[in-house]
Amino acid sequence: MKVAVSCKSPLLQKSLELFLEKYLSIESRCDILIRDEECINDARCFYIGSGDDADLKKPFSKSQLILALEQKYRDLGLGSEKKQPQRVGEEILDFSILEKRIESLTQEYQANILRAVRAFYEK
Repeated sequence: MKVAVSCKSPLLQKSLELFLEKYLSIESRCDILIRDEECINDARCFYIGSGDDADLKKPFSKSQLILALEQKYRDLGLGSEKKQPQRVGEEILDFSILEKRIESLTQEYQANILRAVRAFYEK
């Protein structure tokens, strides 16, 4: 997934760049364009705002952002991996969103532990 960020708010722009540093690309080559103002006639546009029509409402966490972008990426039909949902009786269970959430939380937990260990040894 390649993402470009084009926001009027410098604070939101910088925050998104920090959150998405491994996904960043230039606007002409991106799969998803993140903006803080509505865009019309651009399917790859991902709108972040406080209204009901926003793809992601403010305030949000890094994990919420990643999950929403991955969903947008799949909705655009760009996801290379097509997992089949599991069937249990008559219900269809799709664990992909849960798996992504657990992965995101694990990464955040790991980063917090490393930060605590570094702070302890720097004293």
